[in-house]
Amino acid sequence: MKACLLANENFPAPSVQYLRDAGHDVAAVAEGTGGLKDPEVLALAVTERRWIVTFDRDYGELIFKRGLAAPPAVILFRTRSYRPDTPGRFLVALLESGNQFEGHFVIVDEAGFRKRPLPEKAFPPRGDEP
Repeated sequence: MKACLLANENFPAPSVQYLRDAGHDVAAVAEGTGGLKDPEVLALAVTERRWIVTFDRDYGELIFKRGLAAPPAVILFRTRSYRPDTPGRFLVALLESGNQFEGHFVIVDEAGFRKRPLPEKAFPPRGDEP
């Protein structure tokens, strides 16, 4: 499955490149929109219908506690140490595993991943959907 992703500013550039090389559409906050605050990144992901990939835990609070609109998915990495291309490699493997991530908040750590459904109707439908 190919995904449309928005790499948060803290997501390593080598991982962004690895995802692109694997055929994923990746926009990176650090490549032109650096300095955006988390609510602005969230709004951008909602508008562009991109999954957020990040190491920042604040997106869970923004979506689940503050009730801000959610993008199609959020992939939160909670790994302690890693090589700069490791998150990208791990995400490609996850996307190719056949698991359903759209509509979920996904937490990735050394043990694997777990996911929680995003609030219903959290993100607007595409123009071609009813």
